[in-house]
Amino acid sequence: MKRENRIRIACRLIKILDRRRFAIVPAVLCGLMSALCEGLIPAVGAWGLAAICTKNGHFHIGPFFGILAVLGILRGIFRYGETAISSRIAYNGMAMLRNRIFTALRKLAPAKLSGKNRGDLITVIMADVEHLESFYGHTIVPVISTALYAIVISVFMATFHPVLGLIAFAAYTAVGFVVPFVSAVCSKGTSEHLRHQSGLLSGYLLDSLRGLTETLQYGGSLGRMAEMNKQTDRILKEEKKLRWLEGLSGGLTEVFVIGFELCMVMTAAVFYHKGWIDFTGVLVPCICMLVSFEPCLELAGMGSKLSKTLASGKRILDLLDESPTAPEIEGETDVTFRGVQVENVTVTSEGYPVLQAVSLEIPENAIVGLTGPSSSGKSTLLKLLMRFGKPDTGTIRISGTSVEQINTLNLREMESLVTQDTYLFADSLLNNLRVAKTDASMEEIQEACKKAAIHDFILSLPHGYDTQVSELGDSLSDGERQRIGLARAFLHGAPFLLLDEPTRNLDSFHEAVILRSLHHQRKDKTILLVSHRPSALCIADQVYAAERGHILKVR
Repeated sequence: MKRENRIRIACRLIKILDRRRFAIVPAVLCGLMSALCEGLIPAVGAWGLAAICTKNGHFHIGPFFGILAVLGILRGIFRYGETAISSRIAYNGMAMLRNRIFTALRKLAPAKLSGKNRGDLITVIMADVEHLESFYGHTIVPVISTALYAIVISVFMATFHPVLGLIAFAAYTAVGFVVPFVSAVCSKGTSEHLRHQSGLLSGYLLDSLRGLTETLQYGGSLGRMAEMNKQTDRILKEEKKLRWLEGLSGGLTEVFVIGFELCMVMTAAVFYHKGWIDFTGVLVPCICMLVSFEPCLELAGMGSKLSKTLASGKRILDLLDESPTAPEIEGETDVTFRGVQVENVTVTSEGYPVLQAVSLEIPENAIVGLTGPSSSGKSTLLKLLMRFGKPDTGTIRISGTSVEQINTLNLREMESLVTQDTYLFADSLLNNLRVAKTDASMEEIQEACKKAAIHDFILSLPHGYDTQVSELGDSLSDGERQRIGLARAFLHGAPFLLLDEPTRNLDSFHEAVILRSLHHQRKDKTILLVSHRPSALCIADQVYAAERGHILKVR
């Protein structure tokens, strides 16, 4: 990450706040006033002490303590204001980021997400967004308010002597900006590598949890654990580098603080000896210098943290910048389903021909069967029909209109896809079914479940349709999950059903029930049925066979 990129990333992250970014102004003012009140308290105290030592007749104890009390109260008020506004900015920023990430993922899915590391995505959505809380809530405002604070205090010290003001400004610049900048530059590669390794570990852990049964069955626990420890060691190694850099940054900061304090004291002493400043001009700047470093010290510790934060921000922005393989289409005239035409469609993946000049027609109110060995292009064709991807050449038309010219929402309303693996959310069965139609009545849901031969099973459960499904649906068998997927398709009510091995995990009885339901659907549905089972293909009006990327009609 180059310096220009860092600035651009920070600006883009601020821009995400939209109109809420203007709240930074009052937050900065509150932060500046809070720091000034904190710095003025010892300055006023030093002035009072100097007045007492020099027996200044204009000094009065009552107003002196009154000023200190007012400054203390104002400091608390402004500090509260800064914290409240900064927290609001942070939470708004995180909420808007999550919203944008979800929107981006929805547009990228499933074509661009199928090959992504899901654990890495989880890291982006959870950990990286959480890291940006410190950017929005504890970085933007302190950096700006500290810069203004350094200028104001330096000008104040320059009123005693310009050289003292220059010393103060150099000290604040070195501690508050040079040290964190150098630290950030030194740690940038480590931070990016750490975020990458964290994503890999999350993906490996998620993969291990999903395959825990197979790991235990075949005795692979030690190997998985060894690899996990290896990846953890890599992360620890990067963390140690960051901790070392943080320690070096802290030590350098202390050197600068002590060095500039000594420089201020010695310079003030020399100037006093030469008569260029009075005793007040010595005491006030020296004491101010000793106690005014706190805002700059907060920035000094941000170097490596800011590098880690911007690395998280870069990962999020990279995700937001990804362009979908099949962008959503809007603004076209909606079409009514009247059959499908696939014309000379070719798809290659990494140089391997998945589909080669495939042409077929799926008439309205017909059942078309598609069979063939694994990796022959059957599932790829279904995804193209759903516009989850785009063919390299050729055209897919619905009702004579290319799918590239059909509104995405219109296309989704015309089609229902049942994949080989039905995903169930950690929710009730009722809510899992309503994914297909959020406003479905109970009668509609039960009718769809009857068609999918799952209604009686659901009623046999202790809580019926209110039964909770465990995470990843592991509380149900493959066949039960598959029938719930079919029920979703029936409930959705789309005129075109794309079924990928819908009876693969079913026994002969439930298969017969499902096939009978599908046969009865032909009067108002068009069905593309992918299956290896001859018994399933018996209900098809036409049958195509796929092999090595070619699809030919066999019946």
